[in-house]
Amino acid sequence: MRVDAFDFDLPRELIADRPAVPRDAARLLEVAADGLRDRVLRDLPALLRPGDVMVVNDTRVIPARLIGRRGAADVEVTLHRAEGGGSWRAFARPARRLRLGDAIEFAPGFAARLLAKGAGGEVTLGFDRDGEDLRRALERHGLMPLPPYIKRPADARDRADYQTVFAARDGAVAAPTAGLHFTPELLAALDASGVARAAVTLHVGAGTFLPVKVEDLRDHVMHAETGIIGEAAAETINRARAAGGRVVAVGTTSLRLLETVADARGRIAPFAGETALFVAPGYRFKTVDLLLTNFHLPRSTLFMLVAAFAGLERMRDAYAHAKRAGYRFYSYGDCCLLHREGA
Repeated sequence: MRVDAFDFDLPRELIADRPAVPRDAARLLEVAADGLRDRVLRDLPALLRPGDVMVVNDTRVIPARLIGRRGAADVEVTLHRAEGGGSWRAFARPARRLRLGDAIEFAPGFAARLLAKGAGGEVTLGFDRDGEDLRRALERHGLMPLPPYIKRPADARDRADYQTVFAARDGAVAAPTAGLHFTPELLAALDASGVARAAVTLHVGAGTFLPVKVEDLRDHVMHAETGIIGEAAAETINRARAAGGRVVAVGTTSLRLLETVADARGRIAPFAGETALFVAPGYRFKTVDLLLTNFHLPRSTLFMLVAAFAGLERMRDAYAHAKRAGYRFYSYGDCCLLHREGA
């Protein structure tokens, strides 16, 4: 299938620069076999059923964007994958002028050395510290790694705005954005309505924003991300399914991890490892019944995933409706609740 089948135009003014306030006031487009319905996120408890299980991603975004200096030259790096021992893969600008062994100073007494260079501006950095010491330095000197389509500098508000209410495990360099819409009040309403909840972890990498550069989907190589499903989460999901409840993935990250782990019957087992699952039309879903997700970029693996889940023509119609109705797009934008095609 050709990548241009997933292309569409989006007016720049529909790209959200800040999240809705409060978060659960975001608009929600329900996309089902019998049509499209305009709602708000606060309607979610009424759209789900007692016994359903909502699966959320509890990864926490680290302040992974650093501004440093190599001698007299400015260097910007965005960390995207920990390699261990204080070593990180990162995207650097300008990468072409960096040389192996170069020292980059981010603050007095906080620096890294260039260990390797790859394609597309990717480098490997060796920091002068690791573990908790590195985490503290990033919290002090790093910036939140806002997506490239948000054309303003990250500020103090983003420290809270670009983090979900579920955030518990450090490791993501991009937010699992469907989770940004939840508030304690909405979670209390979901609990009261009998919807179960399970937390899994998928540390979202910067690869989520990389464009698909091939013309044929069969030639695309998906980036890998680290995921964890604990015993308690697996048991909660399997118990809900066995009792007739639906699995509601909050975000494409949760869906990819669940579908990576699910067996042929849709059962989930505990897991710790990597997933490079590429979900595109033709994929047969094993366990997820509904997907809560934001609106995604054209020609992206995320739009391909939602097209696989709800049907390409249905998603084209949904996005056309969302544009006409003024929905806000991308990370800080509104969301949609997708019913799986054929379910």
